Amino acid sequence: MKVILSVDAIRQPLTGVGRYNLELARELAAMPDIELSFIQGIRLLRDLPEPVAGSELLPVLRDGLSAWKLPTEIYRRLLGGARSRVLRHQPRSTILHGANYYLPAYHGPGIVTIHDVSVFLLPQHHRADRVRYMRREVALALERSALVLTVSEFSKAEIVRVLGYPAERIRVTPLGPNPRFRPGAAEAVDLRTLHGNLESGRYCLFIGTVEPRKNLDVLLDAFERLPPTLRRRYPLVLCGYRGWGSDALHARFDAAAQEGWLIYLGYVPDAALPALVAGARLFVCPSLYEGFGLPVLEAMASGVPVLHSRIAALDEVAGETGASFPPLDVDALTEALAMTLQDERWQARARRDGLERAALFSWRRCAELTRDAYREIALP
Repeated sequence: MKVILSVDAIRQPLTGVGRYNLELARELAAMPDIELSFIQGIRLLRDLPEPVAGSELLPVLRDGLSAWKLPTEIYRRLLGGARSRVLRHQPRSTILHGANYYLPAYHGPGIVTIHDVSVFLLPQHHRADRVRYMRREVALALERSALVLTVSEFSKAEIVRVLGYPAERIRVTPLGPNPRFRPGAAEAVDLRTLHGNLESGRYCLFIGTVEPRKNLDVLLDAFERLPPTLRRRYPLVLCGYRGWGSDALHARFDAAAQEGWLIYLGYVPDAALPALVAGARLFVCPSLYEGFGLPVLEAMASGVPVLHSRIAALDEVAGETGASFPPLDVDALTEALAMTLQDERWQARARRDGLERAALFSWRRCAELTRDAYREIALP
């Protein structure tokens, strides 16, 4: 089968969708029955591109124009048209896979990955231009796709419920942890190269873009209520790109860092993440909404106990491992943090159960299920 995979999300900073794009591309490229090429922007590529940083001017322009509808619509139409022109000479049997919500108009079989529907349910947690752009492009992608892929049974149910797409045309392809996420990964690295105060087994870790949907205000409120000695013994380490609507959060980061119980690392390069995760005493994910929750799975694969918000996607990934809390309940999170950081028996059980659970997921399986979907829509 000839497949063109969109790889626009493979760029720095590499987010969860970007990691999906990269890991899936690597696995598909290794399959002998798939002839894989890539589309990035308006370029067709034979080789998988490396994640590179975009223009520093683009975020400034994007944020400045976010409130204006016309620039967003002009950009959307011009980019979609340009992509369709690039693809128009492809053999009709070539499959086009939009791996990041979007699928340009195309004359052959197409398939799209819809990771979640948060722009429809939680528009207040996204930039206005992103909401407008994605809502229109997702609607077009659903019209153009022969099948839809998504990353969890929860997201499948949401696509049916919110977007009215038929369940029989959705295939679930769960994500996996990279093998570099493993117990002991921190032992080969001096964590002090990331921050002078990092010590293996002596911090609580969050990984994710700093944005409203990640619910970090509640996490900070809960940490502030912990006994000062516990906060300082296991400081909160935050790792993630500075996202939209996060100025007030960063002010709180600075204040907590001055008090000695928070370390903000910013965006950490992909190569350093396995050691950072494996060195944590506890991984915490307080999100209000997720389509899957890849960092939770990577933490479990690293032998790190997980504390996560009680939302359907994270429950699906974590199963009965770790501990959970209602996402807006500061008191419950405070109690859960105090227990999970100090209870050695719980820690041992959560590490063991998490490793067993994580072993059920793999990028190879994700790629195999994706290939099965390609076979369903391939032209005879």
